[in-house]
Amino acid sequence: MPFNTIEVEEGIKFHKINTNKFKTNLLAVYLTTKLNRENITKNALILSILKRGTKNLTTQEAINIKLEELYGAEFNCGIDKLGNDSVLKFYIESLNDNFTYQKENVLEGSINTLFEIIFNPLVKERKFDEEYFRSEKENLRQIIRARKDDKARYAYTRCLEEMYKDEPYGLYTYGYEEDLDKITNEDLYETYLKILQDCKIDIFISGDFSENSEIDTIVINNIKQRKLKPRKIEDLYIKNESKKPIKEKVIKEKMDVSQGKLVIGLDVIDTNKEEKPITSVYNAILGGGANSKLFQNVREKASLAYSAGSIYIKNKDNIIIKSGIESVNYEKAVNIIKQQIEDMKNGEFSQKDIENAKQLIIASFKSMQDEQDSSISYYFGKEMEQERIDIETYIKQIESVTKEQITNLANKIAVNTIYFLSK
Repeated sequence: MPFNTIEVEEGIKFHKINTNKFKTNLLAVYLTTKLNRENITKNALILSILKRGTKNLTTQEAINIKLEELYGAEFNCGIDKLGNDSVLKFYIESLNDNFTYQKENVLEGSINTLFEIIFNPLVKERKFDEEYFRSEKENLRQIIRARKDDKARYAYTRCLEEMYKDEPYGLYTYGYEEDLDKITNEDLYETYLKILQDCKIDIFISGDFSENSEIDTIVINNIKQRKLKPRKIEDLYIKNESKKPIKEKVIKEKMDVSQGKLVIGLDVIDTNKEEKPITSVYNAILGGGANSKLFQNVREKASLAYSAGSIYIKNKDNIIIKSGIESVNYEKAVNIIKQQIEDMKNGEFSQKDIENAKQLIIASFKSMQDEQDSSISYYFGKEMEQERIDIETYIKQIESVTKEQITNLANKIAVNTIYFLSK
């Protein structure tokens, strides 16, 4: 799967994943800015407004008609946190030109439409359309208020808030209602202009476009047409964090929940980039699947949990353990989970555990090559980490991890925060 990058301007890159495995092309544009309390709510609101209409496609209906003309192309967008950055994501998936009736240039139409949505919003007198501003403000208010509806997700985000209190990564992705009330239309539009001026811009395309020699020209012309200038983005790249041990925090919250939500945040202390594949294998052994220590010992043997597993937040060097338990089993569950962490430090896991973990990770990475959005996400992550490692190379790194390396890594693991949500 050939992958290459063109730096169009400083801070603006065009990445191409050339593959003939799909009948579609997937185009993605990522706008990356610093994550902070001042702008996180504004960013979420801007994203919502942009999809409502543009200068030339003034309504969602007009956008949908345009997408239908592009053989039923699909548009989507979202917002995410990556390290200490906020990322606005925009996607269009459309039929590859090779499969259209008369070999129409759907790819060019898709590129132009996505750029139109992102860079040419419906603006009047240096403000977004007032109706869109008001309605999306209320829609975002409902999203923020609905945060507590998904109790497991709420517990997870609350644990991160406590782990990263007063730090950017602790912010809630969609912002805060008290900040939403302070946002004016004029101020929001100025924030949008500043994002376009300062953000890191990454344009990705995945698909079979080998015969389309004009694709580079189309993208570069769109960038020039939008007058996107070079920008300094060095501080937006993900930096390796050298964590130090901290005193374990225990946070307990009460809410009307059917089962308790236990979330334990772990830090990987004094790690480096080369140890990230090792941490991935460690996490898979600890809580990555049905063969993991957490699943087998907390859920199956002790019958303490409805669910038990862990995820690795690579760009923050954290492992987050998540479990749904009866409130009366809190102490037992915490003790058994901590015992699994200690067992890992003592090397109490088998070669079979290592092989199962590696197979789980490798299967996940191989499946990325069968999903255009996953491939794009992988290469965007590597771009932000300033690493040029393709999926096949990363798989080889996973395969080379040894038990000694995992045990050494395990002794760098420390509990940061225990968060428990119960009745």
